[in-house]
Amino acid sequence: MSEHFTTENLLGTYLKVRRAKLDPAAFGLSPERRRTPGLRREEVAQRANISPTWYTWLEQGRGGAPSADVLDRIARALMLTDVEREHLFLLGLGRPPEVRYRKNDDVTPRLQRVLDALDPSPAVIRTAIWDVVAWNRAATVMLMDYGSLPPEQRNILRFIFLDPRARAAQYDWESVARFVLGAFRVDAARAGAAAEVGPLVDELCRLSPEFNAMWRDNDVRGAHGEAVKHIRHPVLGPLAFEYSAFSIDGRTDLSMVVYNPATPTDAEKIKSLLAKPPLQPSRTSRTAANAAKGC
Repeated sequence: MSEHFTTENLLGTYLKVRRAKLDPAAFGLSPERRRTPGLRREEVAQRANISPTWYTWLEQGRGGAPSADVLDRIARALMLTDVEREHLFLLGLGRPPEVRYRKNDDVTPRLQRVLDALDPSPAVIRTAIWDVVAWNRAATVMLMDYGSLPPEQRNILRFIFLDPRARAAQYDWESVARFVLGAFRVDAARAGAAAEVGPLVDELCRLSPEFNAMWRDNDVRGAHGEAVKHIRHPVLGPLAFEYSAFSIDGRTDLSMVVYNPATPTDAEKIKSLLAKPPLQPSRTSRTAANAAKGC
């Protein structure tokens, strides 16, 4: 391998490029008497609380492997985005950083339009702890009218374990509940959301003996990105969906779940129900109105 493409040199080049993009004035520093754009090395080192000599060595490709703590401080000093911070860790340590879960329920109008375009396939966007934060009209009529619930109640585990409608819709409720809970464990752990999961788990353990027992079993479920789901709809009767879960680019805290009707007949049934006017304005229609104001 050429010496220009060693891990140390790639890391050093990345640090220099990111440092050059910073505006000294944004940090209260004078932009005058600077031979090159951006902050000086010693200024970055001071912001990161590390030795200026060592930081210089890192940029020169001879500082050795920095620790995760040092890389984290450098990432903050250089004001890196989450994507840039991940790239820094991949260069410096050969692995992504530990996940830092941050609750953020905002969904852009553009994402909402993607959901709306998927009709008649029900689709939702959920967080790492399975709070539903956006949905389309097909999801409202086929899965749950999330718009009728307060935001703190729009959780898939709450629906599965506490709502009688979930039991009525499933052919084998216990298998579905165990599958959902095992997949939820994986998602929450992967997102580093243990602190956020605690209150939800405590509440469900109090309210649902079945949840309490299943939670203590500590089952986890892997590859749950694609499967077939069979439900009993109160109006349309038996339906089958091929469902898939997708990560959302730039939003590691969110995923999109799409339920495609398994047969043309199922799709026509859903279309016929969607053709009927809703009884009241749903969140989807309100969001669509707001979308005209956004990008």
